[in-house]
Amino acid sequence: MVASEIPSSAFAGATQASFESMGTPLQETTFVVVDLETTGAGPGSHTITEIGAVRVRGGQVEDELSTLVNPGRAIPAQITVLTGITNAMVAGAPPVPEALERFLQWARLWEEETVLVAHNARFDVGHLRGAARALELDWHEPRVLDTLALARRAWTRSEVPNHRLATLASFVGSPTRPTHRALDDARATVDVLHAALEVLGPLGVTHLEDLATATDPVPARRRAKSRLAQDLPTSPGVYQFLSAAGQVLYVGSAVDLRRRVRSYFTAAEKRTRVTQMLDTTVQVRAIPTPTEVEARVRELRLIAELDPPVNRRSRSPRRQPWLHLVRGSHPHLAGTTVLPTSEVGSAVGPFSSRHSLSQAQRAVECALGLRAWHDQAARSQEILQALAEQIDLVAVPALEQVARLSAAERYEEAGLWTTRLRSLLAAARRADQVRPLLSCPHLIAARRRSGGGWELVCVRWGRLAGSAITPPDADPRPMVASLRATAQVVSRPERVGQDTSVEETLVLADWVLDDGARLVEVEGPTEVLTWPVGSAARYRKVLASRD
Repeated sequence: MVASEIPSSAFAGATQASFESMGTPLQETTFVVVDLETTGAGPGSHTITEIGAVRVRGGQVEDELSTLVNPGRAIPAQITVLTGITNAMVAGAPPVPEALERFLQWARLWEEETVLVAHNARFDVGHLRGAARALELDWHEPRVLDTLALARRAWTRSEVPNHRLATLASFVGSPTRPTHRALDDARATVDVLHAALEVLGPLGVTHLEDLATATDPVPARRRAKSRLAQDLPTSPGVYQFLSAAGQVLYVGSAVDLRRRVRSYFTAAEKRTRVTQMLDTTVQVRAIPTPTEVEARVRELRLIAELDPPVNRRSRSPRRQPWLHLVRGSHPHLAGTTVLPTSEVGSAVGPFSSRHSLSQAQRAVECALGLRAWHDQAARSQEILQALAEQIDLVAVPALEQVARLSAAERYEEAGLWTTRLRSLLAAARRADQVRPLLSCPHLIAARRRSGGGWELVCVRWGRLAGSAITPPDADPRPMVASLRATAQVVSRPERVGQDTSVEETLVLADWVLDDGARLVEVEGPTEVLTWPVGSAARYRKVLASRD
């Protein structure tokens, strides 16, 4: 099928696009700063005695709320001594349900760009949540920012003796002295919040999204490096961390380059090799791509090409072995890292290690009763069937043997059979995934974008030849024709992994053969894009189970 023949209905249902979020500046974020006074009891429907809250945006106070609350129970004397709130003061105050509902409506915590703030937020937010749930009021689990944790990141103990609200309010020059009354304490918390954000701003805490990691224990020097991300695009792509000498230390891919790179410098990181890399990095290089899947593929290719020291996965994608039947006068099972493309339909792999291959080979030999080479030669057609499309020939007798051994309480032997079978099934599952694309000279697939338009991917002989996106509400067929014309020319390789890693083909298979993808063009016999009834996918439960 060519592009001019593609019915427009194949692409029906696209919606209007929306720009990818670049993040919300803190100046455009609404902070609802709250403080509660309580009876001293745990969270519930009868503990709150006062609510004080201040809504601020852009450094300016928009509104305040203050109300005493009748908890419906007596306030203990020691609490009255601490807060000054007496039973007489709350006698005519609104009950907890009325006061809390008023606060929730006023706070508008359901709005995406609203953050609920408190000093020692676990206490105040815990009481708000507990009361709302006890009273069956809507609670929207808003973003929460704790100024106690924020202050610990902003000021060390060498700068302030402690991080109590009263100490911090005095330190930042707040005109409000905390008094254990809700509104006074909320006002003081506002001043502490603004002062802490001013300190942390140069260290990368500048957007709403940064607040999720603002209280993480990130060294100031590392957090300041978040500036390396500020000029990166917000599109999909590949990023590279570079040292002062220009060495590529690490390669990764992202849906949003700026946000992903920024997160490295603003979130807590415990892996030693990554922290060392971040401390050594002086530059981040970005390669934007039209689609996320192309970014992932380019990541794999660059890791294989550059061999960055911090990347641990995908560094030797073409050395992974396959299990196949060696043809000739003495047919026999063997592993190989040089599999002819013509044999991909009757081989299993790739395996993650030689040990896994050995386990799978033993599974085939034991299940089929192959005790010597002459057995393998005599039953070569049966072995080919098992490797190609009837894994049942091995899986069924293997599972029956596991059941017999378990019934006889020979659990160690049963476990050995299970391990061998899992090694075989996992590799057979991978083979099932890559065979269709490795056998197809050309295809273009499409997936609808959430914001409208389509992602298009061209695959030739298991290799990504190109990708593109179409605008929302536009006929995608001209872009399909353009992609076909400009995609990389790929010749059929003589062996698997010759020019393209199997890992790349697996990434493409996940994308192309997903339920959400539509095949737009296919050259060659379409039956190659099918899975046999006896494929390894039938044994997902075996692969997912644990001993």
